Parts: sequence; C-alpha cells; structure tokens
Amino acid sequence: MSSSASPASNEEAQHKRPSTVLVLSLLTLIIAILVALFLPDSDPAANLFRLKRLFAPAASAGRSSSSLSTTTTTTSPASTTPATNGKMGRTPVYFLSHGGPNVMYDQEHPAYAKLAAIGREITTKVKPRAVVVFSAHWQAGRDTIQVNTAEKTDLIYDFYGFPSHYYKETFPHVGSQEVAGKVLGLLNQAGIKAEGVKRGLDHGVWASFKCAFEPESNPLNVPIVQVSLFGSEDPEQHYRLGEAVSSLRDDNILIIVSGMAVHNLRDLMRAFGNPKPMPYTISFDEALKDAATKPPAEREQAMVQLLKRGDARQAHPSFEHLLPIHIGAGAAGEDLGRRLWTYKDGSMSWAQYRFGDVAGGSSSL
Repeated sequence: MSSSASPASNEEAQHKRPSTVLVLSLLTLIIAILVALFLPDSDPAANLFRLKRLFAPAASAGRSSSSLSTTTTTTSPASTTPATNGKMGRTPVYFLSHGGPNVMYDQEHPAYAKLAAIGREITTKVKPRAVVVFSAHWQAGRDTIQVNTAEKTDLIYDFYGFPSHYYKETFPHVGSQEVAGKVLGLLNQAGIKAEGVKRGLDHGVWASFKCAFEPESNPLNVPIVQVSLFGSEDPEQHYRLGEAVSSLRDDNILIIVSGMAVHNLRDLMRAFGNPKPMPYTISFDEALKDAATKPPAEREQAMVQLLKRGDARQAHPSFEHLLPIHIGAGAAGEDLGRRLWTYKDGSMSWAQYRFGDVAGGSSSL
C-alpha cells in the first residue's frame, strides 16, 4: 500500500495551507497588540508609538496633515521610535537658543537651518525614546520644580503683539506619565521639592521644536515631558537640578534645555532690527563658550561666575534665558561641552551647544 497522497489531496492541502498561515499570523498580531497595550507598568504613550510602528506601512499611505495638535505624527522612515536604539553609552544634552516665535517663519535666518540640522541629528543618530525639556518660559517656586504629567495638552501662546496666525500654530506632541514619574522620582531622591502638574507646552519648546522637528519632513515621534526651572536666579541651584536628572540619559531619554545665549529684548527694540552685535553680545557669548566648554571639574564654578560678570546684566537683564544651560551643564556630568554654532545678532546670540557625543562619535554639526 502506497503512503503517497493522491494528486487531489495534495492540491487540497496546498489550498488550505495559506489560510492556516494567515490565521496564525493574525493570532500572533493580536497577541502582540494585547501585550503592548496591557503589559504591567507599561507607558501608554510609548505603547501608542509601538503600535504606530507596527502599522507603519498603512499609516504612511494615509499621512495626515501637521495641523493636528496634541496628537502624535505618523511615522516616516527618518523618524525616531521610543524603543532603545541599541547603542551603548548615554544620550547627549542639547542647549537650544530658541529666539522668538517668528523663527518658525523666517526660514532665511541662519538659526532656522541650524535648528533643523540639530533636529535631524537627534532623530537620525541619537534616536531617543523620549525627550525631557526645560524651557526659560516656565519658572515654578523658588525651591520647587514642577513637572508636566499630562499626556495630552494644548500649546501655550506666551507672546504678545504678533499676527493672528501665530496664535493658531500647532505642533503634534504627546506626554508620558512614565517619564514624568521618573523625573519626579529622581528629583525627590536628590532632595528637590517637586510636584506634577498639567500644563501646555510654551513657545520656548514648541516654536524651536517646530524648526528642529518639522512635523512633515522630520517628525520627532517620541513623548515630550516639560519640566520647569526654579523661580530663582541661583546658578548653583539650577546646576544641581541638572545633576539630579542626569541619569535619565542612561535610559535613552534625551535632555534638551531651551533658552538664549544672549537675550536683551529692551535693546532689541531700540535697535529696530539692526543686526550689528552689541559689544556685550560679543563679549558674553565668548565668555559663555569658555565656561561651558571647560573640563567638567572646572565647569560649574566657571558657569556660576558668568552671572557675576560686568556685562552679565546687559546680556541678560533677567537670567531665565541663561539658566537652562546651567541645567544642561549639570546634567552633562563628566561629558565635555561643545559650542556647535553661534550667530551674534544685535542684542541676541543664537549659540547652540551639545554636551557629550553622538553615538559612534559621528556628527554632522
């Protein structure tokens, strides 16, 4: 008796096999989705991004407009993902000079192209799973830090006298309770009084991020958690703040601090757009470079001394736009600082900094 199957039975098996494989594939997909959504201690925002990556081919076919706020963008090949990027070491720390909201429209200004280049470096080389950002435009109590724990919030239009379309700008974003909880935990461990709040993103974040992470061409696609400054002008206090959150970098979380290297709005108005640098713009911008790029053992004292310079109050009539780089320098730990670029523009300096190296030591900046 032959053990071989008849031609008819072989043909029947061939017809059945694809449907069996399809059913098994669908079951595997459903199980993966359930695990991603309901895994204990998982971050809902991160899970959302995981599912977006899972359905990336379908999402790219129906890409939505960038006019949606407080939502995630669709995934593109150049975008980042919340998963670990497989590199060893720590993420770097960036200081962004963000300027005013008009930087979004003035694409001929050299700062626009530089912010865009930094954004591309972050999405294509650093590839963080989340971003924690400190902005000059959020100061909490003199001894208290606030952390935005909301996953969906609006934008804050914290500027005055601009055309009406500025107040209709959008930037797609999502927060993360998991990352916010990490920040709060680290601050408490460091003895820093901290509280979670629900707050929108101010323009110190979203205006510069819209240049760096243009939603259509270079979307960020990871959660953003904003953290306040102290309501003080104490550089050592802000340096300690940076040190307290430094270990986030070991968890593939990127720290960005947003301010301005030189920031004197009063003289900006008096100059009526004259781009010739003020004497203090030149002197303070170079003094900041000297301090921020010193060896780590000398850096804190040099950064503290900046506020005592004779030109400090000319460069910064109030220090909230300078103190973010003190946070960044504190978070840098043993990593060296580097000025990536500077542009002295009247009573402003657009200097951009990075503390630490990009994975593999390769950087286009």
